[in-house]
Formats: sequence, C-alpha cells, structure tokens
Amino acid sequence: MPDFGLAIEVVALLALVAFAAGFVDAIAGGGGLITVPALLLAGVPPVQAIATNKLQGTFGVLSSTLAFLRAGAIDKRLVLPLGLAALAGGIGGAMLATILPVALLRLVIPFVLIAIALYMWLTPKFGDGDAHARMTPTLFACSVGLAIGAYDGLFGPGAGTFYLIGLILLCGFPLLRATAHTKLMNAASNLGALGLFLIAGHVLILPGLAMGFAAAGGAWLGARTSLKHGARIIRPLVITISILMALRLLFDPAHPFGQAIIGFFLR
Repeated sequence: MPDFGLAIEVVALLALVAFAAGFVDAIAGGGGLITVPALLLAGVPPVQAIATNKLQGTFGVLSSTLAFLRAGAIDKRLVLPLGLAALAGGIGGAMLATILPVALLRLVIPFVLIAIALYMWLTPKFGDGDAHARMTPTLFACSVGLAIGAYDGLFGPGAGTFYLIGLILLCGFPLLRATAHTKLMNAASNLGALGLFLIAGHVLILPGLAMGFAAAGGAWLGARTSLKHGARIIRPLVITISILMALRLLFDPAHPFGQAIIGFFLR
C-alpha cells in the first residue's frame, strides 16, 4: 500500500536496499549510509527519512543481536548494563536533537571516522585477541556507552563504529566479540531514539516495516557471515564503511565545508 506518496514498487525497492544495508550493518555498521540516501531519493523529507531509518534499522540490529546471542558471542551478563545504558543514551540524544544544533558534530565526525579507518588499517592486529582492559564493561556502559548512545540518538552516523572501537580499546574485547556486543548496544540506542520519533509522529510506518523485515533478513545473514569469517571480513568492511561514511558526510551540503568541497570538485 502506498504511504506518504510512496508507490508499492518504490517501497519494494527500498526493502531490497534495506536487505543489503542490514547485511553490511551487521558486519561493520554504517547501514544508514545506504538507507537514508535511498529514502531521500524516494522523496521522503529529511526528518521523516531519519526517523523511518531508525525503525528499519532497529529490525536489522535486533536480528543480528539475536543471531549473535544464539551463537553465544554475547555475554548474557552484559545484556542489561550495556543495553540499558545505550537505551538511556538513545532517548536522551533524541530529546537533545530537538533543541541542540548538530553543526559541530557534522564538522568533526567525518575526520574522526577517517582517523579510525587509518588506525585500523595501520594496525593489522588490532582486535585480533584479548587486549588489556582499561575499564570493566559495566563502567564502559555507564560512561562511554551512554555518551555514544546519546550521539546515536542525536546524530547517528558512525555510532556502531564508535561502540566497536570503544569495546576493543577500553574493554579489551577481540574484534568478533566487540562486533557482537556493538549490535546489542546499537539495538538499544536505536530503540530509545525510535520511541521518541514515534511519539513525535515522524516515522513512516508502512515503508519502515517493509524495510525493517528486509533489513532483519540481511542482518541475520551478515551476522552469520561475521561468525563464520571473523576478522577477515569485519576489519576491511569497517575500514571501508568508515571511509564511505566520512566522505558522505563531507560531501553533504549541510556540512560546514560541504559547499566548498563540492565547489572544489565541480571546478
């Protein structure tokens, strides 16, 4: 059925895009890099596109989280502390999104993502084994995890990558374990932000549900692929997705340097 002027065939195409995004997101994050532009190209206004993306993305990360849980890759003792902190952060971030400008985040985040990609590329053994833990997972949840959850609700791009790097550097998790727990935290912060967007009436329900079920299928397949291939597939995809997200943000006209960058390449 059409929703917000979207024809059935457009919703079907968006669902196919969401399947691919769910697969990529389960492994390396950054699925919104694919789905938000697709929603905008379909004619969905920006606020509704971001809100609807939270709905479909929540299906995806819940699916991959469940796959990792069933495989035993997520420590069940950490579900509550990590999940609740990210949930609270997502709710707080979504509330802040209504009153705070995000210009500074637009300016800084692309360069942070590029730095992360370079660090992972130049450190080939990063996340290969258990590193020295600088804090407990619970302390991480209540501090860094809460802050990243708030960022996810406020802005979003790269949140999964930030969870991943934090769990490796601060909690000493190996790459696959960090990826699994990242999905748990991503699901929680997505749910928190989604609740606020639903209350505000910004979510397009029918396209979001169609995309969500497709994203869940792609995410399940992506999680199984991660469990099978581990760091061999996770590391290159995280690097690639981080660079693509950074470029997407830098070339966005809303970025403080966006118009200048676009003008430079159009000369």
